[in-house]
This record gives sequence, structure tokens and C-alpha cells, in this order.
Amino acid sequence: MDFLTLPERNSKPRESGITHVLDKGMGLAQIRDLFAICGDYVDIVKLGWGTAYVTPNLKQKVELYQEMGIPVCFGGTLLEAAVLQNKLDEYVGAVKEFGMECIEISDGTIKMEEADKLALIRRLAKEFRVLSEVGSKDETVVIAPFKWVDSIKRELDAGAWKVITEGRESGTVGVYQPGGEVKEGLIDEIKSAVDTDRLLFEAPIKTQQAWFIKQFGANVNLGNIPPEEVISVETLRVGVRGDTLLHFH
Repeated sequence: MDFLTLPERNSKPRESGITHVLDKGMGLAQIRDLFAICGDYVDIVKLGWGTAYVTPNLKQKVELYQEMGIPVCFGGTLLEAAVLQNKLDEYVGAVKEFGMECIEISDGTIKMEEADKLALIRRLAKEFRVLSEVGSKDETVVIAPFKWVDSIKRELDAGAWKVITEGRESGTVGVYQPGGEVKEGLIDEIKSAVDTDRLLFEAPIKTQQAWFIKQFGANVNLGNIPPEEVISVETLRVGVRGDTLLHFH
């Protein structure tokens, strides 16, 4: 159908308007069926946290995504585990072996010195599109807004393609209150200092997705989107769902 006037969406390959999808363990048939419908709206798939390490058909999964023209990366928690065990070189070797063009660098669970993280971003940005993540997965950790801004700026300067703002699969940490509400003051501080096209906001919950779309438009970058909600997110982006209908039309 093409009779409505909708907000203009960037076309793939997109630098903004990215929908970053969280695969928590989908099977090959699920991927084929789902992405036959929503593949045009998916820009990157993350194999959540350490799921890749326990997926028996991992090679087939990665190849299937790549055949569909969808970049795939491992979750940042897997990198953190490799760092803890001094197996970072082996981890990077696995990323290369699977032919991945993206790599996520996070320290949401482990303690990583900022200088070490920035050095890692600089190193890996020479070979991959780096998605670095800022924020803690621990809901008791509160980071001052100016520290968020400083970290984001430094990681972008170090070569990150996008900086992810932590939200987890639950949408209850990082840039969110424990109840899932957006920390609006924090986002105001960030947007006043950083080009939001360089950010990827983890937003697993519909109310969060709608909030960011209303704030930054149809082409805001959204992450940790459940696969079965990709079409739903696209309707929010173009205003054919009640949550954003009157905002756009």
C-alpha cells in the first residue's frame, strides 16, 4: 500500500534509523520465516550476551543472516568473559573466522579501566565497525550525566562507529529507571553534547521506543529490539500505531 504520506525513512544501508535486533536463541526456521517479513527493517542482529557460545548451529545461523545481507555480532558479555580469562585474542580470532564486520565492546558487568577500553576500541576499529557500550548493567550503579557524556565522547573519538546506551534486555537499567521510565534529564544532557545519529539507544519496551521516536524522529537508532517486534517498531517510526499517530500526522 502506498496511499499515505509517511515520515521519510532512510534506506539501507543506514547510518541512522537503525533497528538493532536481539537474537536470544532463534532457530534457523524461525529466522527464515520472521525475516522474510521484516528483513528490510533490520540493520544488525546481536546474538545476545553469551548465547553464541552455547549455540550448536552457530556457523549456520551467522551464514544465514549474512546471506540475507544482515550484519551479525556477538553480545558484549561474551567479550567481557574473554577479557576476564585473558582470551581476547582468541575472541577476536573467532569474530574474524565468522566473517563478522561488527564487534561490540562493553564493560557493563566487569571492571575495565577506561584507558584499556579506549585502547581496545582504537585497536579493533581498524578492522571492524565497533559498537561500544556505555553504562552499567547493575541497577544500583548511578553514573552522573557528565560522566555519561565524557565517556560517549571519548569512545566516539577513539573510533567507535556507534555508542550504545545501556538498557539491557529488561529496559530497567542504564538510561532507564527501575520501572522502565526514561531518565529524561540524562538524555537531555547527552543530546545537548553528542550527535544522536552516533548513538544507539537500547529500547526493548514499546513505551521507550515511542518516547525516543517522538524525541528524535523516525530515524533514531534503536537497539535490543525483540525480533517479533520489528514490524511493530517500524509502525511506530512512521506513525501508523496509536502511540505515534498524532505525533506524525
